[in-house]
Amino acid sequence: MNTDLIDRIYECSVVPELWPGVLDQLAEITDARGGLLFSARDRVLNWTASASLDDIFRSYVTDGWFARCTRRVCLMGQAQPAFFVEHDFWTADQIDSNPIYRDFFRPHGLGWSAGTGLRMPTGDNIVFSVEREYGRGPIEKERVDRLNELRPHLARSALVTARLGLQRAKGASEMLTSMGLPAVLLDQGGAVIEANHLIEGLSDQVHWRARNRISLMDASANDLLSAALAALDASDDPAVRSFPLRDETNRATMVVHVIPIRRSAHDLFARSCALLVATPVAAAQSPPIELLRSLFDLTPSEARVARGLAAGETMEEIAASGGVAITTVRSQLRLVLEKTGCTRQAEAVALLANLGLDRGATRN
Repeated sequence: MNTDLIDRIYECSVVPELWPGVLDQLAEITDARGGLLFSARDRVLNWTASASLDDIFRSYVTDGWFARCTRRVCLMGQAQPAFFVEHDFWTADQIDSNPIYRDFFRPHGLGWSAGTGLRMPTGDNIVFSVEREYGRGPIEKERVDRLNELRPHLARSALVTARLGLQRAKGASEMLTSMGLPAVLLDQGGAVIEANHLIEGLSDQVHWRARNRISLMDASANDLLSAALAALDASDDPAVRSFPLRDETNRATMVVHVIPIRRSAHDLFARSCALLVATPVAAAQSPPIELLRSLFDLTPSEARVARGLAAGETMEEIAASGGVAITTVRSQLRLVLEKTGCTRQAEAVALLANLGLDRGATRN
């Protein structure tokens, strides 16, 4: 894992003008010309791109190609938290006859991509993509796999960027206000540097302690928060950074995201080392399967296990439907338990059921 790139991804969360450089690095990983980030909420579209693609995709947006393009619809409709390529959706003949590819991408020398959609429970819809020269051919699976390793970090950082409208915050107070979500800035010891008023609305789940510290009433979530803060300086950071916050009935009501403050972001936030943001578990416009994406950083195979648990399937049934060995499913289950903050399978089943996960979701 490229820790320098991960640091740069988190730096972009509050210094969004740096996204083009990070998108260039994603393009380098995939041997593409450049990368894109689109963010939409309440019919307002914001976007940024590698310098090499800026003019092309300015035309893509202003000349109406974006509104007609079906690619983002395919990306946003996927149940798996992953990057996808053209052949995941269409045959070669369908791509050749697609007017967006035929009349826009290919005349600009493009035509192959890898993209992912993030439909946040907050109503923010985010798309990342890298765009490759048509003559180079489709993006290879091993390169897509490298993007998928970075996807949880991209998702967390882009959530903050989207809430800020891709505009740099002028200071901590402005940033926390603009978030429109309960949020606090923390130092490495967990002390609060600054908070917005929305966090006060979580007084039944977030308690203030001595020396300006907070604790989460959900003991599992509080342990995960402590571990995430302790691991912020680790070069190989395995800590879970997105996890559920459950109420006294064991129902998940919020998602806690721990977003590291990196590199030049320290200029804005002084002693802060992390931004803690709480997002609602459910929203009317968000399909339940999106909770897997925003909650747990599950890989596609882990997501299949989680969906199987939510549907009441046995380990054997999950293995059979996925075409894998039962030992593989048990290994994936251990990771699901770790990432959801659960200690037993029954606890995970209860949590997933309370989240109302889509039991009819298509398995890929």
